[in-house]
Amino acid sequence: MNSQYPKTTPHYLYILSEQQPKYLELWKQEKISGISLTENPTEATIVLADPPKLAKQLNDFPNLQWAQSTFAGIDTLTKSHLRHDYQLTNVKGIFGQLISEYVLGYSLGYYRHLAQYRQQQAKQQWQPIEYQSVVGKTMLILGTGSIGSKLAETANALGFKAVGVNRSGQAPTPSCFSHCYSIDQIDQALAQADIVVNALPSTEQTRGLLNREHLSHCQQALLFNIGRGDAVDEQGLLAALEQNWLSHAYLDVFPVEPLPPQSAYWQHPNVTITPHIAANSFPEQVFAIFKQNCQHWLANEPLENQVDFQRGY
Repeated sequence: MNSQYPKTTPHYLYILSEQQPKYLELWKQEKISGISLTENPTEATIVLADPPKLAKQLNDFPNLQWAQSTFAGIDTLTKSHLRHDYQLTNVKGIFGQLISEYVLGYSLGYYRHLAQYRQQQAKQQWQPIEYQSVVGKTMLILGTGSIGSKLAETANALGFKAVGVNRSGQAPTPSCFSHCYSIDQIDQALAQADIVVNALPSTEQTRGLLNREHLSHCQQALLFNIGRGDAVDEQGLLAALEQNWLSHAYLDVFPVEPLPPQSAYWQHPNVTITPHIAANSFPEQVFAIFKQNCQHWLANEPLENQVDFQRGY
C-alpha cells in the first residue's frame, strides 16, 4: 500500500470526467474548505477522474498527489508503464445493488423464458414453456469484495446458494457465501455452478482466467462478466458455448470498448451484449465518497479505498 505523501498547501482539485458538468455542480453545492478548484493540470494536486481519461493524461499532472477514481475499476491506471508516484483511491460499496439487479434480472429472464414469450406474443402464439425455479441453484461468484458480497446476499434472498472464489479461499466476515474456494481451486468450483459471475479485478492472476481449460469444467452454466473484460478469453468462451459447457453468456465488459464490429459476439445466438451499463457510477454517490476522503486528506488521515498498485486493486 502506498505511504502518505507530503501534502502541499493550498490544495488544488482538477475534475477529469465524462460527467464533469455534474461533478462541477456538486462541487459548487458541497464546496470543501481548504481545497480550490483549478482548470490548470500543472497546478492540480488532487484529481477526481475517470481512470481511462486520467491514464491518457497522467503526465499532464506533475504535482499530482492523490487521484480519486470515479470508477470501481482502476486497471487502466495500474499498468506497469504508467507512473505510480501518487495515492489512488477508487469507489466501493455503491455498485453491489446495481450489479445484483443486472445479474438476477437476466437470470430470472432466462429461467422463466421471458424473451421467448415476447417472441410468441408478436406471433400471437399461446404456448406455455416448462420453466425452472432458481431455488437451490448454485451461483458461483468470482470475487468476494463489496460487489460480490452484495450479490451473494441478494441471490440468497431468492433461494440461490452463493459460493465464492477469491485469492485466499477465505470467506469475508460476515459472509453470505456458503463456501469459498481459492482461485487455484476454480475448476472444482466451476463444476458445481449453475451461474458463474465474474466480479474479479484485473490482475496478472485473473487475466484470461475464464479460458477453454477452466470453462470446460462447467456444465451448461450461465456466465456473467461484470468485472473486467480481460478475464474472459474470447476463443475459450466461444468454444465453451459450442461445446455446451455454457448455455449463455451475458457480457457487459470487454478488453476493447466499444466492442469492435468484427467481434464474433455480436451475432452469436447465445451471447447477450450490454454496453458497460451493469452498474453506472452515479456522480452523487461518487462525490459523497470523494467528500469523505477529502476530509481525511485535509486531516492527514489514511484515505478510504486505497489501491495497491502492485496488487492491482
